[in-house]
Amino acid sequence: MRFNFVDMAIIVFIIGVSITCLVPFLYMIALSLSSNSAIVSQKVTLWPVEFTLETYKTILSDVEMIYTLGYSIVLTIVYTLICMFLTICAAYPLTKKRLKGRSFFLSILVITMYFSGGLIPSYLLVKNLGMMNSIWSLLLPGAMSVFNLIILKTFFSSLPESLEESASIDGCNELGILFRIVLPLSLPSIATLSLFYAVDRWNGFQDALFYITDKNLYPMQLKLYQIITANQQLDTQQGEGSVGAYIVPESLKAASVMFATVPILVVYPKLQKYFVEGVMTGAIKG
Repeated sequence: MRFNFVDMAIIVFIIGVSITCLVPFLYMIALSLSSNSAIVSQKVTLWPVEFTLETYKTILSDVEMIYTLGYSIVLTIVYTLICMFLTICAAYPLTKKRLKGRSFFLSILVITMYFSGGLIPSYLLVKNLGMMNSIWSLLLPGAMSVFNLIILKTFFSSLPESLEESASIDGCNELGILFRIVLPLSLPSIATLSLFYAVDRWNGFQDALFYITDKNLYPMQLKLYQIITANQQLDTQQGEGSVGAYIVPESLKAASVMFATVPILVVYPKLQKYFVEGVMTGAIKG
């Protein structure tokens, strides 16, 4: 296979971007496996110095951290299921030309992509609905992405109408067509959007920061936020004359970040085949 200058430039660019994304990840791994003294003396680069697993042992022996991990996994799964249910329920009717006001409903949804109520109205809405300090405040306010809705609607619209007509002739109603024809053929798109929703929930912490005060309802990312900012809070307390605060080692911070990254790293390879299938399907239909 022969490569021209443009092909080589693209390959070099992709390799450069890949390295740029990989280096911080390798650095965090090196920090998590190095002793705190080596980190403080700035000896760690991309390879562990004074290799140790003590930070991971500390995390695995922390009952609160294990509980937070399990709770966050369940929260992410429930959130993804709710989001996909609402997205499918909204996307499928919008593909029907016979739906009256279809363009109007779609326009209203698209407007929300560019204009939102803002933080304070969102906070007041959650408060007035009685969802403060409740798991529902982490599940319902962001339960559907219009961007993902449009992606799924476009995929549904690309399916041949003859399939639905044949199913309708055979006696299938709309729900039967959706569950027996449309959803099985849309599995690559559904898997992709499910991962988008899962990553969005897994990485989210601001909503919990605003709406949750019960530590038992803290998701993993808010727990990490507290760990990472512990030293900043310590500096403030020392400036005010407080003593006896605990300094969180950098190695423990790095290990906590890696610990929270593992679930996504486990899930992504499982869904990668659907990404490839979805790209191939889109290319063939295009």
